[in-house]
Amino acid sequence: MKEPVRITVTGAAGQIGYAMLFRIASGEMLGIDQPVVLQLLEIPPAMDALRGVVMELQDCAFPLVRGVVPTSKPEEAFEGADFVLLVGARPRGPGMERKDLLEANGAIFTGQGKAINDYASRSVKVLVVGNPANTNCLIALQNAKDLQPDQFTSMTILDHNRAIALLAEQTGMHVAKVRNLAVWGNHSATMFPELLSATVGGKPALELIEFDWYRDKFIPSIQQRGAEIIRARGSSSAASAANAAIEHMRLWSLGSDSVTSMGIVSRGDYDITEGIVYSFPVSCEAGKIEIDRSRSLDDFCVERLQVTERELLEERDAIKHLL
Repeated sequence: MKEPVRITVTGAAGQIGYAMLFRIASGEMLGIDQPVVLQLLEIPPAMDALRGVVMELQDCAFPLVRGVVPTSKPEEAFEGADFVLLVGARPRGPGMERKDLLEANGAIFTGQGKAINDYASRSVKVLVVGNPANTNCLIALQNAKDLQPDQFTSMTILDHNRAIALLAEQTGMHVAKVRNLAVWGNHSATMFPELLSATVGGKPALELIEFDWYRDKFIPSIQQRGAEIIRARGSSSAASAANAAIEHMRLWSLGSDSVTSMGIVSRGDYDITEGIVYSFPVSCEAGKIEIDRSRSLDDFCVERLQVTERELLEERDAIKHLL
């Protein structure tokens, strides 16, 4: 059996945290041979709920769990952390615009970035789930001055999985037959699910579907899927978001045999502005994330990459004082 690793989850008593923790504890994220210590951060008013979650974890008697630390203190939550999932974030309230949400979350992710810098393992891997995830990730990494930017990522595998499922349904194929799809840009209504490079059952995806459906139905459906779920169930995605976060960390840590989508710090690939957190098609090996640089994009794709890039630049400018 391996030495235990420390996994920090913020917002641990929330819906996504609740859907995530028991699967992490069972070994779904890092493997059934990897013991874990769970370090769970919540705000003080949610500590009673968090204590209930801890009791349930105890009642499961997971063999891999070597300790559970419930706390409202960032220094305790991030102490020695090898993996950090920043789930907790301020939700958008009535009358709030996106810039208000950015400002409200800025303080949260500024503080958490500094705490990760001061207390976490020097090799820590950080995933930002809480929205607006790309720019929250940028805030956190800019406040972790002693760590490397490539230790911070934001989550777009949820959007990637949504795109796979919809394309598989439209073509009458199983999801396992869909390959090389990618979601670019911001986790927002401007994200671009790209099918130019995708295949279904070994055939080019765009040969199996009508382009009008791709442009007018598929792309808007992926961009608006989160809002559609909120309308249907009265709250945002929880189980599917938790599943995507676990998959993101598993692929990052253990490797992938196919292309997926992750928000990472741009280094100028595909002419995307350096320094913003932008979702690219990637593969993972030995704990490293590599951009798929082999894609040829047409004007239709490039235009949409630029639209979501502009939104991220506007978000960055809105929170410049926090960087």
